[in-house]
Amino acid sequence: MISRRAYLKLAMAAGVTLAARPSLLWAEADRKLELITRPIPSSGERLPGIGLGSSATFSSTARSEDLDALREVLGALVKEGGTVFDTAPSYGASEAVAARIANEQGIANKLFWATKLNVAGRGGGKADPDQARAQLETSFERIGKDPIDLIQVHNMADIPTQLGMLKEYRAEGRVRYIGVTTTFPQQYQGLERVMEQEPIDFIGVDYAIDNRTMEERILPLARDKGIAVLIYAPFGRTRLWDKVRGKEVPRWAAEFDAHTWGQFFLKFVLAHPVVTAATPATSRARHMIDNMGAAMGRLPDDEMRQRMIAHIESL
Repeated sequence: MISRRAYLKLAMAAGVTLAARPSLLWAEADRKLELITRPIPSSGERLPGIGLGSSATFSSTARSEDLDALREVLGALVKEGGTVFDTAPSYGASEAVAARIANEQGIANKLFWATKLNVAGRGGGKADPDQARAQLETSFERIGKDPIDLIQVHNMADIPTQLGMLKEYRAEGRVRYIGVTTTFPQQYQGLERVMEQEPIDFIGVDYAIDNRTMEERILPLARDKGIAVLIYAPFGRTRLWDKVRGKEVPRWAAEFDAHTWGQFFLKFVLAHPVVTAATPATSRARHMIDNMGAAMGRLPDDEMRQRMIAHIESL
């Protein structure tokens, strides 16, 4: 068993071949690992279980105009079989820069574009319909894709106005799927109401091995209502990395094809049957490759997930 750090050092030292095919470094390398995909309940379309988010470090890199790093991370996503790219106009330059790179590289149509709408703010203010429509049209112009795959109301902002607008866009065929997102506990009850009352295709929520609140009500409701689920912050932002710093991945993680801490955390999330895809943010291609390893091979069963929880809680 190798740690994430040791694996990454080996990948970099071994050069392009191993960096592009990390399974060559893994145990049982001669066993072909299949890409894990999940269906969108409203259509049956399947998505790879791991994608790429564009907040946090991706957003910081986009602001710095370090385009080479972002070219590499987007290229790694596609090369390793990923498609889901989650962004938002509020993530600084992320949406604009990623769209420019994707179109330059000719991979825009290979990506499942998930962006967001929010001109109202999180405090409950009303959205100006003209501003909301202008933000949507800017996203279409940047991404260069019509229809856009998924647009969600960001942080539950002015649902009547903004979700109403997205329903119109979906009816017109300009967006394929619509949804709502939140990572704020005080909005979870409101999210449940929207899931109960509105014909949405997706939600985007926070969920991690040490943040399992979603298992209580939101994920069961998504299952019952046939709503796809994108997972944000599967590493607890930096919280889980702080917890495991200097510690080795347990050897028994190989039983579900996890060989780094990143894969350990992501496979826990993806093992929940209601989760459609997790979209951790990164600006480094080697982390993107490592993350995609979580969408390969086996997943932990319920008994193993309890063992994983206990292990993390013991650290």
